[in-house]
Amino acid sequence: MSISKAWNWSANAEDFWRIPSEESIAMAARWKECGYRDVLDFGCGLGRHAIYFAKSGFSVSAFDLSAEGVASLNTWAAKEQLHIPTECCDMQELPYADDSFDAVFAYHVISHTDSVGITKILAEMRRVLRSGGEAFLTLCSKDTWSFRDAGYPKHDENTVIKTAEGPEYGIPHFYVDMDDVERLFSGMELISVRHIDDCWFAGKRQNSKHYFIRVRKP
Repeated sequence: MSISKAWNWSANAEDFWRIPSEESIAMAARWKECGYRDVLDFGCGLGRHAIYFAKSGFSVSAFDLSAEGVASLNTWAAKEQLHIPTECCDMQELPYADDSFDAVFAYHVISHTDSVGITKILAEMRRVLRSGGEAFLTLCSKDTWSFRDAGYPKHDENTVIKTAEGPEYGIPHFYVDMDDVERLFSGMELISVRHIDDCWFAGKRQNSKHYFIRVRKP
């Protein structure tokens, strides 16, 4: 049985989650060149990427499991006078029709599940993506501290439950290595895979590694 649990945004005190990531800026430029129009912010959080893509001229839809996150995006979009349809739903069962989007952006979100859930999530991502469309997503690396050294309780061989206080308390995190990446995306065209170590942030040395993945639906 797979796990779904929303972030507790009331426990978040960082402005980081309101600033568009560097990757969203790069993908917006790329997807404009590709002629893509319809973008799904896959797990929108407080709305930083949905707002950025909409301001960049894309037709954006967004969803999140957190009602608090969706409400934040709705308020932000109204203030910016942007039309961004939103849904509060589980990424394992999306309310969108097949072949709805040219591009999907899923930044630090689809890892919030377990080994059963990840297969459902990726199947849903592929279902709503149009043929020839692209997805950009991140997955937690098994080389990172939180999987290898933190001592968090394991839900299955690829999944730990974070127990540190904060917005991710009790949230499952699914981790991969490169063999897992190739297996999970065997039905998609892998365009690029980067293994990134965020080794310094919040004023100190860190060990936070992720796979940054770009795939295309055949």
